Amino acid sequence: MIRLMLADDHPVVRAGIRAMLEADPELGVVAEAGTAAEAVRLAEAGGVDLVLMDLQFPGELQGAEATRRIRALPDAPRVLVLTNYDTDADILGAIEAGASGYLLKDAPPEELLAAVRLAAAGEAALAPAVSSRLAAAEGAEQRLTAREAEVLTLVAEGRSNRDIGRALFLSEATVKSHLVHIFTKLGVGSRTAAVARARELGAIRAG
Repeated sequence: MIRLMLADDHPVVRAGIRAMLEADPELGVVAEAGTAAEAVRLAEAGGVDLVLMDLQFPGELQGAEATRRIRALPDAPRVLVLTNYDTDADILGAIEAGASGYLLKDAPPEELLAAVRLAAAGEAALAPAVSSRLAAAEGAEQRLTAREAEVLTLVAEGRSNRDIGRALFLSEATVKSHLVHIFTKLGVGSRTAAVARARELGAIRAG
């Protein structure tokens, strides 16, 4: 049996996913986490083969960083991201953090079950929409790196370069360097225009 953990802050969502998964006798949900920090703690305790991880949680720790911490554990379980978010920044951040797969919550049940098996075996399990999005972005000059997307997301929140540096543990000079690259890639000349263009391209979340 594949031992699963559900990490999502909505109990109703967890219940629905659990019911869907446990209809398959080869799958068993052995743990549930309502926060990213709880997911990391439960993963540390062991006994889990695969974590189904949302990206957005209340509190400081979010899904991508929790994925990174879980994958750094000895005998780490695999992680399959299951979320509503499909921006380039979210997808790249999760994959770079070590996620084996990325699926949207509106995926059909058979697609979710297939992705769970693939991810548990350590194989890539990307939703078709995510795969096509990454393929379309390959080699695209406008594509932001995960770090550039992080910087621009904080710019969108109205943070100063100093604040962004503190949040991401970067020097102000490095933040400015990232912004120069972002402006060049997006063909813009201001922070406001960069945010607007990145949202238009789906590189960062809107609003």
